[in-house]
Amino acid sequence: MAGPRTAPRRGSARRPHVVVATRVYSPEPVAAAFRQEALVDALERAGAEVTVLTTRAPGARRSSEVGGRRVSRWPVKRDARGQVRGYVSYLSFDLPLALRLLRQRPMDALVLEPPPTTGLVGMVAAAIRRVPYTFYAADVWSDATDSVEGVPTLVRGAVRWAERTVWRRAARVLTISPGVQHRLEELIGARDSLVMVGNGIDTDTFTPAGEDAGEQGPCFVYAGTVSEWQGAGVFVDAFARVRAEHPAARLLFFSEGSGRDELEARVRREGIEGIEFRDKIPPAQVAAQLRGAVAGLSSITPGQGYEFALPTKIYAATACGTPVIHAGEGAAHDRIRDNALGWACGHDAGEVAEAMRRALAGRDRPGVEHLREWTLAHASLAGCAAQAADAVLRALPASR
Repeated sequence: MAGPRTAPRRGSARRPHVVVATRVYSPEPVAAAFRQEALVDALERAGAEVTVLTTRAPGARRSSEVGGRRVSRWPVKRDARGQVRGYVSYLSFDLPLALRLLRQRPMDALVLEPPPTTGLVGMVAAAIRRVPYTFYAADVWSDATDSVEGVPTLVRGAVRWAERTVWRRAARVLTISPGVQHRLEELIGARDSLVMVGNGIDTDTFTPAGEDAGEQGPCFVYAGTVSEWQGAGVFVDAFARVRAEHPAARLLFFSEGSGRDELEARVRREGIEGIEFRDKIPPAQVAAQLRGAVAGLSSITPGQGYEFALPTKIYAATACGTPVIHAGEGAAHDRIRDNALGWACGHDAGEVAEAMRRALAGRDRPGVEHLREWTLAHASLAGCAAQAADAVLRALPASR
């Protein structure tokens, strides 16, 4: 659904110019890039002119301008897997961003994507330029930092301070779920600037229509980040039990993240057969993999304060008509259980193994049509982006 259209302000001599600063943008195959591209589309439909300040992505042109949309790309430091991840990578984007923002002529509003360091740079630039800024709180980075072992106390405190400062001074803070909204209210108090716009998936790319990937044997697919707070190792433990009963079954990881190498090494060390680790792939290929899967996989490690998260990989699967096995308590568990989207279980290898057995046997399996219709109604990325664009444009000064 396209959502409401917000017209440019009356008396304005030109369309409002919105600048979006994000370290990842299309064609990079990550959720934040899809979310920001959908927001830009929605802003343009609502009558705004948009400039995207982002990074030079593998396979993308350095900069482009199409139909009034300008995408300006800057070279940054990437990690060994080609991701803009880690303090040095963030700073390689954030420091030049300060000058890039000050050089924008004109600029009526600014939208900022995490990390919090980008938020701080954008906050200062917005104050200098005297324009409102919107921060997209798809995550609570300080909570994630608290869940990672070995992070110095000083760094934890600095991330928490930066995030709360950016949220408090923003004209709008966009949250992606009731859980994230509640967590922000706990940290900075309830305020009108917090706007829950939801989150979703590109339902034109992720669809039941089309060919599957043609994998051999029944497959479980985990497509997304592997890190401490996802706790994806529970699927390895569970699959090792199930594989003995279903020797043709396979578990495919299409992922990156801090925990992937360790998990892959463990699978090799323990000689668990049927598990493959592959690189992240473009959305259309992920959709093909999910169409042919027995189930998509999602997990949240318990006890780390991330029970409010709703991983996008859930919606990617259901949009393709594929049910989900979710391991962990909280918002994602409740959403899958309450809406019959698959099998919701605890973050326990025995429970997950039983869910895998039920999926392989087709027991309690929701229908393709139900999964698709639910996703269209509740998790359309275009619909969420329309709400986000409306919030951004409503923050514009009336006198602009």
